[in-house]
Parts: sequence; C-alpha cells; structure tokens
Amino acid sequence: MIRVALPNHLRTLAKIADREVVLDLDGPPTQRAVLDALEARFPMLRGTVRDQDTKRRRAFIRFFACEQDLSHESPDAPLPDEVATGKEPYLIVGAMAGG
Repeated sequence: MIRVALPNHLRTLAKIADREVVLDLDGPPTQRAVLDALEARFPMLRGTVRDQDTKRRRAFIRFFACEQDLSHESPDAPLPDEVATGKEPYLIVGAMAGG
C-alpha cells in the first residue's frame, strides 16, 4: 500500500475528494510503479504528471518522499521504506514559477 498526495489541480481533474489516494502496487515500490498504478486507476491523469510517450516527468511537476526531492532520481530506484510501508506519503507537487 502506497499513499500518494496529489496537488489540488490533479485532484480536481481526477474528481478525488481526499488529499491522498492509496494505491496497491504490482512488484517493487518504485516511482514508475506508483505512476503506472496512479494512471491506471485515474486514466484522466495520463499525460499530466509525465509525458504519455516518453514517460518523463513534466517540467513543473516534482516528486518528494521523506523530505527528499526524488524528481531527478531514476524512475526504477526503490522508494524509501517509509513510503513503501505506507508510513509516509509519496508527494506529487506542482512547482511554482514566475517572478
């Protein structure tokens, strides 16, 4: 069980009332597995968090876990144990830009 915290605009798009969703993963807990499960459960999110073809993270989306920025980590690297066990959430954050 993986807890995933989503930003408001993605919750609105997916019609999710709660700040977090709980996902069951097939296989080891990695960022790729989390995003695959999220897009399978909420198809309307395909292409919003990562590009549909390349599967690369969108420019203004960041990934965090256990107060660490995982945005530039390999999508196949194991997630921290605290996230893998559901103790801590995996955070998908919409980055801010501008001046």
